[in-house]
Amino acid sequence: MNIIKPMMSIFILTFTLYTRAQTDSNSLIDHKEENELPPKVLHAEPLYIDLIRDLGARKGEKEWNLGLGLTDNLNFDSYEALIEYEWAPADRLGLEVELPFTFYTPVGDAPREAVPSNRLNSIKIAGQWSFLVNEPMGMSMAIGYINEFELSTFREFAQPFITGNVYNPFLVVAKRWGSNFHSLVYTGPMIAQEFSTNEFHTTYDINTSIHYMISGTRNFIGVEFNKTLASHDFDMTIRPQMRVGIVDNLMIGIIAGIPVSRENERFSSFLRLIWEPKHK
Repeated sequence: MNIIKPMMSIFILTFTLYTRAQTDSNSLIDHKEENELPPKVLHAEPLYIDLIRDLGARKGEKEWNLGLGLTDNLNFDSYEALIEYEWAPADRLGLEVELPFTFYTPVGDAPREAVPSNRLNSIKIAGQWSFLVNEPMGMSMAIGYINEFELSTFREFAQPFITGNVYNPFLVVAKRWGSNFHSLVYTGPMIAQEFSTNEFHTTYDINTSIHYMISGTRNFIGVEFNKTLASHDFDMTIRPQMRVGIVDNLMIGIIAGIPVSRENERFSSFLRLIWEPKHK
């Protein structure tokens, strides 16, 4: 399934139209970093492995995310869907709750046993604390933790209900280079525990990204590199992406996925709708 050409066409057309419509003379960076508010550096946040909340979050901020994705595998197609709510109960502290779903359809004459069962993958709860916000350097750093309660498939629902747990501490380092270029590193181990056998499996994620943000807007275009290291295995997916504003507090993110070394996964696409309710 060749989705790269149409995805790139959508990237270029949509990004150009919205950027021309929204660019103005007042810099958003200046607006976001007003002296009377707690310090905060505007960073371009990756769209696939997104942050718990903005780095240097300010009390009262909140955000809803709806996501929908499609991945082309050898024996089946998988459809991702997620609903996510994040908020800042205090300055520099972000919290999040996420419900990710996956649905599967067979490809061609693939046997039924080769197609996984549909499922609510897990219940994810997370926290993130920005321990460094340096406006002159354009740099922010944060530590966080995601706890993921893995659930049984719909085919075996509640037998048992919770099948395992994933422990995921992480570190984020972000840097703004001038007014337009942004880089970010998001890294940490994922320790998965299977309750039925009490076995543990550990992988390590290194997610890096670079973006170019248009002055006077929050529109950006960039690329995300999602890398996973496991015992005798390395996987990487390159995700070109863009974010455009629809109205003042509503944005859409468009992502394409190009696997580099995955044996069974082919191309993928993902859309993220981002709504930030107004706060005082």
